[in-house]
Amino acid sequence: MSPEPAAPLATIAAALRRERERVGISLTELARRAGVAKSTLSQLESGTGNPSVETLWALGAALGVPFSRLVEPDHDGVRVIRAGDGPRVRSEQADFTGTLLSPGAAHLRRDVYLIELEPGAVRAADGHTPRSVEHVVVAAGRLRVGPEAASVELNPGDYATFPGDAPHRYEALAPGTFAVLILEHP
Repeated sequence: MSPEPAAPLATIAAALRRERERVGISLTELARRAGVAKSTLSQLESGTGNPSVETLWALGAALGVPFSRLVEPDHDGVRVIRAGDGPRVRSEQADFTGTLLSPGAAHLRRDVYLIELEPGAVRAADGHTPRSVEHVVVAAGRLRVGPEAASVELNPGDYATFPGDAPHRYEALAPGTFAVLILEHP
């Protein structure tokens, strides 16, 4: 699946170049570390690619930065994101869209997302940075979430937390499922 029209392609391109140069590795080396084709990475750095959630997570992990650092421009002052706006990125595994609402600042170390899911395929997530923790509150629909061996079903208003540094899953159990995801990372 490709990004929604509001996906921040120019922001992603600039962030990938900036973070790759900060780490001091070549395009080829980053592609190898992330398990992404060099041509795909080249397209993303030029702002012409179609990144999925999975590709951006893999690149962030290879660069040692949270997903939010790749999709969110810097902001000062009051910030409002209207429903349906914001940097939206779709999954290539399932009908799953993540919208970054608030990236974690260096001293906060947390990102806030609105996630939208539809029944069908499962969004399987690799583990994130060591000691990361996910917090999920379901706003509508029903959701199965958590580590494969210990996933739980949540209804509207339910909250769950689980280690984000191990493989985990998101699966909509009802149409129109959406939730708030808070990812804490060191």
